[in-house]
Amino acid sequence: MARSIAAVVFALLLLGATASATATAAAAAPAPTTATPTPPSPSPPAAVATAPKSPAASTGEPTAPRIVGLLPNPVADDDAGEYVYLRLPAGNWSLDDGEDVVTIRQRQPGTVVVTADPGALVDTPDGCVVARGLALSNTGERVVLRRGGANGTVVDAVEYGRAPEGERWARGGDPRWRPVGFDPREPVSLGAANATAFVLPDAPGEAVVPIRAADDRVLLAGYTFASERVADELIAAHERGVSVRVLLEGGPVGGISTRQAELLDALVAAGVEVRVVSGTRARFRYHHAKYAVADDAAVVLTENWKPSGTGGGDSRGWGVTLRSPRVADALADLFRADAGWRDAVPWERYRAGRSFEPVEAATGSYPTRHAPADVRAEHVRLLTAPGNAESAVVATIDDAVARVDVLQPTVDDGSLLASLRRAAERGVRVRLLLSNAWYVAERNAALVADLNRWADAADVPFKARVAEPSGRYGKVHAKGVVADDTALVGSLNWNPTSARENREVVVALEGEAIAGYYRESFEADWRAGGGRWDDLPPAVAVAAVGAVAGAALFVRRRLTFDDSAENDGIDRPGPIG
Repeated sequence: MARSIAAVVFALLLLGATASATATAAAAAPAPTTATPTPPSPSPPAAVATAPKSPAASTGEPTAPRIVGLLPNPVADDDAGEYVYLRLPAGNWSLDDGEDVVTIRQRQPGTVVVTADPGALVDTPDGCVVARGLALSNTGERVVLRRGGANGTVVDAVEYGRAPEGERWARGGDPRWRPVGFDPREPVSLGAANATAFVLPDAPGEAVVPIRAADDRVLLAGYTFASERVADELIAAHERGVSVRVLLEGGPVGGISTRQAELLDALVAAGVEVRVVSGTRARFRYHHAKYAVADDAAVVLTENWKPSGTGGGDSRGWGVTLRSPRVADALADLFRADAGWRDAVPWERYRAGRSFEPVEAATGSYPTRHAPADVRAEHVRLLTAPGNAESAVVATIDDAVARVDVLQPTVDDGSLLASLRRAAERGVRVRLLLSNAWYVAERNAALVADLNRWADAADVPFKARVAEPSGRYGKVHAKGVVADDTALVGSLNWNPTSARENREVVVALEGEAIAGYYRESFEADWRAGGGRWDDLPPAVAVAAVGAVAGAALFVRRRLTFDDSAENDGIDRPGPIG
């Protein structure tokens, strides 16, 4: 019946449809600039301090004097704990902001933290601490480093605008402003690994296999959690003596469901440690990573730990289990870093006094058309965001010479989409398959029409489609890439928030066998779409997809089956699951 309705809508819209596309824009906090300006009239020294010998700086040649970082706006009363971080050769130096001056006698090369509140420092940089400081302005100012005293030669200066609360400025950082407690990681090269590649909803049991077999440790990281089956496996592991820890997002878009709250209560009651990333000191916009470590195995997913995701009740997703101590240890190290900061709050403390919303769980049932496969990953790299995932994905696509296939809920204009355009312009065959979900269908149809129109005009091998599940799954939720013989699997959505503000985890899996597995799944999903909207005029295609999405939304509201609470507002500043 649904197909008949869609066919009627489609036929009517072919007679004449119009559509308009909207665009959104985001503004980022301005980054400080560095300069060597003309020295201003000096102010009288506010304090003079002698930097003690620093163990971290006891060897090595002198380096150029620099303002390395600063924290003007800590999350603290009266900005207690603000600092300026310096790298100094031996000698006499002064630091001023046009009002106050701190003079430093540096005995040997090293790093120095200048602060008026040593006891209030949090996440202190390495280096000796000078217990005097400037009153840094939250709205922006100019900080000047001089050789000698207040009348000395200017050797470095930093001018910054409004300082984001709880973020520090780092010279050479990308981005310059970083949350306190967060340091970007480099990609981690982890060698070869035996792997089980799988897709969802076809193989809902695969994600819990390593948890069920664990006898030492289980570390589970996620965005949302609503799987009773996974909760039961975690409790069973704890009861047989396994160390079990869980880390989730404390403020997902749409809020925490009653189901999730009840399951987390049960985990804590059984003795499992559960923490959620939340609060004004949070290092990430969202903790959106989806992975687990079980002894020497690691599971990396595009899907949430919930019935619609790992339960196989709705979403098309990708997953991989990597049997490698190196991969497991690398993810365990990431987990410890993310769970060990003060923004990772114990669940029992977080949930006190909060209310939660009931959300029905997904109950879809789908055939197993693409079975799991044991394959070899010839080389594995661990990518994370913020920090390196975006640039690594772009580099992987830029290195492709034959073909690139991308499966995403939706994409924003930016460096990732630009890399696909560049690939097509140099002759690489590019295919982009976007989600059919009701909350992005119309937007994706407009994007597909624009991209295909560009590809036709430029005469490049680029094709985009909106997915059509054809009874094989409910909606596309995967975030995957296959570029030649490299597959990328993980939680990274193609938008600036995901790439630059969220905690995301992606594994780059190199090897013909493992890349071939995901390309085969992509190929089947691509063929199932059949390009029903491909040859329509853009306005007609957008309106047609929009009407079908509207009908789907009406049905969804009448018959609730999707438990993806985070998807209830695509225009809201959050991840798409």
